[in-house]
Amino acid sequence: MMGAFEQRMIMRRWRSLAVGLLTLMSAPAAQAVPLSVLPQPASMVPAAGSYGVGQSHLFADPGDAGAIAAAARFRALLDRSGGPTLPMAGDARHAIAFVRDPSVVGAEAYALTVTPDKITIRASGDAGLYYGAETLWQLVAAAKDGRIPAVRIDDRPAFAWRGVMLDSARHFQPVAYVEQLLDRMALAKLNRFHWHLTDDQGWRLPVDNYPRLTEIGAWRTPAGPAGRDPKTGEAVRYGGFYTHDEIRAVVAYAAARHIVVVPEIEMPGHATAAIAAYPALASTATPPTAPSADWGILPNLFNTSDQTFTMLHAVLDQVMALFPGPYIHIGGDESPKGQWQADPRERAKLASLGLHNDGQLQGWFTAQIGAYLEQHGRRLVGWDEILEGGVPADATVMSWHGIDGALAAARSGHDAVLAPEPTFYLDNRQSDSPDEPPGRGEIVDWKRLYDFPLLPATITSAERAHILGVQANLWTEHVGNGRDADRMLWPRAAVVAELGWSPAQGHDWSGFSRRLVSAMAGWRALGWGYDETPLAAEATVAGDQIALRQPAGIGTLRYTIDGSAPTTISPAYTAPIPLAQAGDVHAQSFLDGVALGVAARFRVDATSARTEAASAMRQCARKLPLRLADSGGSADGRPIHWVDVMEPCWIWPAAPLDGATHVVAQVAQVPYNFSFGNDPIPAHFAPPRTRFGELEVRQDRCDGPLIAIVPMTAPTRGESEAKAPLAMPVTGPHDLCMTFTQATADPLWVLDRLTLGR
Repeated sequence: MMGAFEQRMIMRRWRSLAVGLLTLMSAPAAQAVPLSVLPQPASMVPAAGSYGVGQSHLFADPGDAGAIAAAARFRALLDRSGGPTLPMAGDARHAIAFVRDPSVVGAEAYALTVTPDKITIRASGDAGLYYGAETLWQLVAAAKDGRIPAVRIDDRPAFAWRGVMLDSARHFQPVAYVEQLLDRMALAKLNRFHWHLTDDQGWRLPVDNYPRLTEIGAWRTPAGPAGRDPKTGEAVRYGGFYTHDEIRAVVAYAAARHIVVVPEIEMPGHATAAIAAYPALASTATPPTAPSADWGILPNLFNTSDQTFTMLHAVLDQVMALFPGPYIHIGGDESPKGQWQADPRERAKLASLGLHNDGQLQGWFTAQIGAYLEQHGRRLVGWDEILEGGVPADATVMSWHGIDGALAAARSGHDAVLAPEPTFYLDNRQSDSPDEPPGRGEIVDWKRLYDFPLLPATITSAERAHILGVQANLWTEHVGNGRDADRMLWPRAAVVAELGWSPAQGHDWSGFSRRLVSAMAGWRALGWGYDETPLAAEATVAGDQIALRQPAGIGTLRYTIDGSAPTTISPAYTAPIPLAQAGDVHAQSFLDGVALGVAARFRVDATSARTEAASAMRQCARKLPLRLADSGGSADGRPIHWVDVMEPCWIWPAAPLDGATHVVAQVAQVPYNFSFGNDPIPAHFAPPRTRFGELEVRQDRCDGPLIAIVPMTAPTRGESEAKAPLAMPVTGPHDLCMTFTQATADPLWVLDRLTLGR
């Protein structure tokens, strides 16, 4: 919350890694083992002595392809992170040995033993050997003086399904990004890649005999200024699709890392892109002609004709040819039935089947698809809405409405995966910092995710057997590039990895946070991005004091007020700092002598306390608060706006009005590209007095006295400034409520900052 300050983030240089070791933690060797492995192993028993990696070599049976692949993975991680280059040799003595051992029970289980003489990774399955290699690299990455403390690790996962969903329909990611994500998933022992390939905004999969699915369905024109070339004014064509060869390459890349790809083809809803390509599939006489640029729930559903099922069978045939895994996800969520209710064909279908409502019709639709998949030896996966109208007997339910859907599915004998919204929806922001990427307004910080109670104590053993595991979902409506995707995914995907892999009885935030810091150092060594923002200090002004906090709650927050950078011996922050002493505050957190994130600087001047950023203000209703990137700016460094699109309204609590004579507002416009299914736009506005509308500032309440009316001027690309005098003198602190008048919702005025001028 930096509304009262100008903040400058000071990046520090990462230390280079010496050959033969990675000096990523400053803890002594005796403490390195519990700090270095994420997810936490099932059992880890320290022993006497240590092993030096730098002069070692690798050993794997030349006839064991899985052992050779695991050794190659370990060597590749070392090479990429600046570690020693270790040769393969035929002598198992004094080596890092990858050994097939049938006595290790479980395809993903492994045993890793470090003695002063050698390191041995044993497993019965290829995945176990591979995961042992991942764990060993983490031990090396956190080692001191190139030596790994002796230890015995026996490890196996708590859940079989440990997944990440990437939405490539709303925003298209190149294959290189997808493969990087798979690499990162493998290091975290995540083993299910749920690939969301179709939706209202894009269709990413070519289908033989249905070329328009990608010719038309893969491309859209973005909403607002981003939809027009600023030089020519012509419509921008945005999107893309994956060729069959690219998909095969991704599937093979995932398989080499023991990750199963689960493709998702949405039906019967979220079908706008497909219907635009083939209008005969629609349930309306006025189908869309292009994929949508709107976010939210759109009304377009596939109809239930034979022609539709012929097309969907062809799509599924293509999917099954490209994706060899057992699971095919068919969506099934957010299917408003307005079009079905208005379509005589669907009313006739309902009557002919003897069904009583449209929920049952969707259940029949899902059953047809499930039967087709079952005929081909595949299993249907759907969001928990598929429970509403009946579900195929072997269907797997992915529960996003809390955990209730998963528990209901388990009680009825269905397998289920936990993916509860909002906690496991990684497009929610991670802190209240204005430096977070665009996304949804709910704060799902690292500890909230780590402490999520996966299963109730009352679950029976039979029900528990049906809970396959956990999954984090990254929806990309507001995540338009790989950098932001990395920041949204990591480190939270690693938190989910621990929830899915590690024993619940070892749950400990303090220990986890230390291991997380170590893991972040490893990611930096590998060149992988993640969100550091929650590690940076934030500041707020209250009265005549400045308060500091670090959103992640990791380490000790230290500060200086003389302009120098904080160090490990700077004062620890324990209480608010008087403003009289805080002209130039620098703050940074430290853990075990390691600086966390980036240093933050806060300048305090005469206008600081009289200026508040909208990102630090409260939303009046919090119905659908979002952090929206400015579509009128450049691709990088775009302003991000904080707005509730269902009720745009901002509250500045206890604004210091003494001496104020006028207000200065920094404002912008964003496209109102939101759909609410069959419902009308919920946002309502007072009629404007002037052509472009006004910002209204009210005292104490949103229906309180109107103390300022700020006329808006002709909108420009990016941010603009408007000002107006106060209508009456006001003294003391008062809550201020800000709303806009405008004739229509699109484009939408948003407030970025308000200053009380004197």
